Amino acid sequence: MELKLVSFAICPFVQRSVILLREKQIDHEIEYIDLNDPPDWFLQLSPTGKVPLLLVDGATLFESSVILTFLDESFPPGFQPADTLRRARHRSWIEYGSTLLMAQHAMATASDEDTFIEKKHLLEEDIARLSEPLSEGLFANPDEFSLVDAAIAPLFMRLQHLADINQQAVVKIPDPVRHWSERLLQRAAVEQSVVTDFADRYRAFLVSNKSWLCVADGSGN
Repeated sequence: MELKLVSFAICPFVQRSVILLREKQIDHEIEYIDLNDPPDWFLQLSPTGKVPLLLVDGATLFESSVILTFLDESFPPGFQPADTLRRARHRSWIEYGSTLLMAQHAMATASDEDTFIEKKHLLEEDIARLSEPLSEGLFANPDEFSLVDAAIAPLFMRLQHLADINQQAVVKIPDPVRHWSERLLQRAAVEQSVVTDFADRYRAFLVSNKSWLCVADGSGN
């Protein structure tokens, strides 16, 4: 199977797929595009105009959760529970992870302090909802990797980078979530899932979007 992942360098939804590809050690190619000026071939292939796209022997897959499931079902080892109900619950929390990524993005790109504080508070409430499935042991098992890990790790990485940019972006999270974050961020597949200059690219993206965090930190001037 020939696999090509079409990516935007700082997209967290693409990063999910890269984490899984690296965790499974699957041969693949990555092509980066500029979403502000996408090539015609990309617009023809992507019905949503978004990344990721995964080209599989010329066939096109889109939507990050679909790509994760395809890769997991096509290449061993499998990272989904055997029990169908537990597997469905994992997929539900993967979708919730997408909500968290959007909430984090809203906080990061807030253009003024009041909006930033509001979005930060909402994100903290959303992240706290992870406590219940974690306490239940539904996922985040230190001895096992799951698709939920791949789906949530990009959130933790961005929270870490935002805290490095401006301490006001430090998000309060429950201890079980923090421990999960620390484990995932130390995982090789997660560390190697972004471009080498990701931190600079991410900061530049926030500056270009007039993020209050960067202005307050002085890097947006």
